[in-house]
Amino acid sequence: MILADENIVSAVVARLRADGLDVVWIAEVSPSIKDPDVLAHAVREGRVLITDDKDFGELVVRECRPHCGVVLLRLAGMSPAQRADLVSRLFAQSGPALVGAFTVVERDGRVRVRSAAKG
Repeated sequence: MILADENIVSAVVARLRADGLDVVWIAEVSPSIKDPDVLAHAVREGRVLITDDKDFGELVVRECRPHCGVVLLRLAGMSPAQRADLVSRLFAQSGPALVGAFTVVERDGRVRVRSAAKG
């Protein structure tokens, strides 16, 4: 189960849904809510949050806020289709490892998982 932040491009959301994953997109259900509320929504529903917003690192790593997993995408300069492909592969290959972790995905495909970040 995934919660896509409002800043996630629609191509990523569509691809994950086409892959058969349960994805709720903030842009569709609660546009413009604040980051702490997005994180609380993910926790309430037991969803891994995917976002392009570095502020979530502050919330979960520094402030130790509870979360079910956060995937921070650092994919600037990639087309929506390239982003969708990369995120699709990530969830196909590492889905269970993302639960409860703070994960950073770089444009070059590097993935850093910080399991201890769970609050």
